[in-house]
Amino acid sequence: MKISARNILPGKVSKIAKGAVNSEIELTLPGGEMLVAIITNTSVETLALAEGVAASAIIKASEVIVGTHLGAARLSARNILSGIVESIGDGAVNSEVILALPGGSRVVATITKQSVEALGLMAGSAASAIIKSSNVLIGVE
Repeated sequence: MKISARNILPGKVSKIAKGAVNSEIELTLPGGEMLVAIITNTSVETLALAEGVAASAIIKASEVIVGTHLGAARLSARNILSGIVESIGDGAVNSEVILALPGGSRVVATITKQSVEALGLMAGSAASAIIKSSNVLIGVE
């Protein structure tokens, strides 16, 4: 199956914390970065998720927030992935920002061109991808 989401990040389930309705899934990417997803318990069962199972995090580029200089920032978003801007593709209103993570994964974000300018983003600059755990889907082969 092909999907329109720009971010399909393969990894392994490293932890599952089951609640009454939803579960918190911790996914470890190949470079060691961690992603957290909140999905229903029914989805955990349907996907046969367990620790050590190969799975992918699926995230729409429009759900990725980009930030800089987050040093002491405290955010409610569970996922903050720091890396280096690999490229920026500018459009009339929006820009596509590709962020290279230290472990080799890439995260694509679609943000406004004005935000790119306000953040001073350019190829080679440090930035972070910020993703709410409720915006992360989990898929298995």
